[in-house]
Amino acid sequence: MLHHLLQVWFGWVQQWGYWGVFLLMAMESSILPVPSEVVMPPAAYWAAQGQMNFWGVVLAGTAGSYFGSVVSYFGAQALGLPLVKRYGKYFLLTEDKILMAEKWVVRYGIGGVFVARLLPVVRHLISIPAGVFRMRFASFSGVTIAGAFIWCVVLSWFGQKVIGGHPELLNSPEEMVMVIKSQLKWFIGGVVLLGVLYGFVVRFKNTSQVALPPGA
Repeated sequence: MLHHLLQVWFGWVQQWGYWGVFLLMAMESSILPVPSEVVMPPAAYWAAQGQMNFWGVVLAGTAGSYFGSVVSYFGAQALGLPLVKRYGKYFLLTEDKILMAEKWVVRYGIGGVFVARLLPVVRHLISIPAGVFRMRFASFSGVTIAGAFIWCVVLSWFGQKVIGGHPELLNSPEEMVMVIKSQLKWFIGGVVLLGVLYGFVVRFKNTSQVALPPGA
């Protein structure tokens, strides 16, 4: 089933170009489990072959990511967390994953949303608690666009380098996704480190505020 879906999504990118990138990245940033590794890297590779433009691919991916995130944001805001948890399982959104995203937003706020946009698993879930807790939309939009843009640039750059050196990966979407993920480990590690440092800053700030006497 997954193999067939990967091939279908892969075909959308190849046949529909920028619109395929936009649609799939919108799905990836909502509640539909589309891996961005099967969207941005091959699109960037085809851009290098002259079929598309690199920055056009990046902008299409960023716009799609933002659109999907906005749909999740307002959808979660309208439904509320209980309904999201109840019906999320039908979209492979387990309650544990939703709770993880909820705790992330509660603990780290808007900065946490930016970091989350650069991390696998939580990146497509983070819009749900942001909407439920009615995070300021302008701030949410700013960090979502920034995070999505960076993620799309990174994936596109890796796509050109990795697939450019091994074009046979285009014949196997599953293998391509695995190779791209393995190449991204250093970037993901850097983002995790950034998240840890940001967490220490938030905790230190909260501790300092609690320690201050009233009126200080």
